[in-house]
Amino acid sequence: MGAQSGKDLLIKVDLTGDGQFQTVAGLRATRLSFNAEQVDVTSLESQGGWRELLAGAGVKSASIAGSGVFRDADTDERARQIFFDGETPEFQVVIPGFGTVAGPFQVTGLEYAGTHDGEATYEIALASAGALSFTAL
Repeated sequence: MGAQSGKDLLIKVDLTGDGQFQTVAGLRATRLSFNAEQVDVTSLESQGGWRELLAGAGVKSASIAGSGVFRDADTDERARQIFFDGETPEFQVVIPGFGTVAGPFQVTGLEYAGTHDGEATYEIALASAGALSFTAL
């Protein structure tokens, strides 16, 4: 796979719960992280004293972070509403040249900033709130 444009990594949110996803407006930078907890099953019989991990065990999670320019769009209003209502709606993360990750996420952080001589900016952080799916391109 060749190099991909960073602007093609998109975070999309289901605005109304009807399966119609819209790209979160104004984002300039995005990041998706996957994590899995380890379950250590090392014992005195572990070969050579090496640590052993239990395959398929442990909690899996994903986090999304993004930052950009406040644009006063429908997605900005929806992100605020998701945060204040504690909702966990469906999101999609489109990874260029790879596929799409989809599932419920909770907005865990929402920050706004600005200077007197610059644009208003925001940062958003999301944490997975259920099972995620992956669809390859």
